[in-house]
Amino acid sequence: MAPDPEILVGSGERRSPTLTETPRRPLTLSIDIGGTGLKASVLDATGAMVADRVRMPTPYPLPPTGDRGLVSILVNLVAPLPEADRVSVGFPGMVRKGCVLSAPHFVTESGAGSKVDEQLVKAWANFDLAGALSAALGKPTKVANDADVQGAAVVAGKGLELVVTLGTGFGTALFLDGRLLPHLEIAHQPFRKGQTYNEQVGDRARKAIGEERWRKRVRRALETLDAMLFFDHVYIGGGNSRRISLDDLGPLASRATIVENTAGILGGIKLWEGEHLAL
Repeated sequence: MAPDPEILVGSGERRSPTLTETPRRPLTLSIDIGGTGLKASVLDATGAMVADRVRMPTPYPLPPTGDRGLVSILVNLVAPLPEADRVSVGFPGMVRKGCVLSAPHFVTESGAGSKVDEQLVKAWANFDLAGALSAALGKPTKVANDADVQGAAVVAGKGLELVVTLGTGFGTALFLDGRLLPHLEIAHQPFRKGQTYNEQVGDRARKAIGEERWRKRVRRALETLDAMLFFDHVYIGGGNSRRISLDDLGPLASRATIVENTAGILGGIKLWEGEHLAL
């Protein structure tokens, strides 16, 4: 399968995005903020992408504001896209009512596992990301945890469904009969050998221990969460989901689905489709 078309911002030729001729309004600018990459596209009322996705690597250090801050970077990133009516954003941290309560990737000097910068900790604490982006883009904006947004695109709405994102870190979201439950920062809880899920299953660990051992850790992490939650189904997404198959999950395979990484963008429209997804 060919990769999704992208405009590689800041790396190579820049071109205008392809626009679908007859998109149905309202149009939603959907932004997926990750510890490795920043991605965005515009969705129509059916959830279909109406323009090619734009993407760029996540720069570090990354404060919320300023010329090199996240808000300014996102404004430049989405500039080639067609104008939308509203904005949805997935953010890798604890978010409540559009405000960032934790930004574990972005309070460091150079990303996951690097030294924490106390000035960045202060800058990100209780930062109103939804308000700042709404002002900068001139559109109403909603912000939620990135795993919550991805889950909104893929859950079936039946029983207790767990969404796991395998990327820079280890994201999770929980849905009960289609209703988003309050976000839990499981990624930062102890998992094994005195380390957290992020430390044991994040991308730095994968690179350090190799693919085979990492896949075994992913299975163990899911088994641990199953023992805790008794979930009915688990959806596995994120950039590293392509590195694992159902065969790696043992008995859990019958209750698991591996989803496309584009769900992080496609879930954006769901934030505007009812209070059950607006925490």
